[in-house]
Amino acid sequence: MSEVQDFIRETVTGNPVVLFMKGTAQFPQCGFSGRAIQVLKASGVTKLVTVNVLDDELVRQGIKDYSNWPTIPQLYVAGEFIGGSDIIAEMYENGELATALKEAGATE
Repeated sequence: MSEVQDFIRETVTGNPVVLFMKGTAQFPQCGFSGRAIQVLKASGVTKLVTVNVLDDELVRQGIKDYSNWPTIPQLYVAGEFIGGSDIIAEMYENGELATALKEAGATE
């Protein structure tokens, strides 16, 4: 396994909530990443780690390989791949996201 895959696995499994995104939580670099951050903030997430895939092309491709999912952003909760922007929004609307975040200990 490559160093990039090791980094991704350690990041995903070592933190309750991880969002691989374009840009940062403060300055999202695409609409989908911005929407994901807005939904997570609206869900009351307090323990969020973000990884800016624009900083490293190897991570940008590596996360797609890791999840077998072609797009960014990608949300992981308690080590599990949740999905992208549309899935995050859908889960927020039906209450599943709040439940997953609470179970992961990522909300107050």
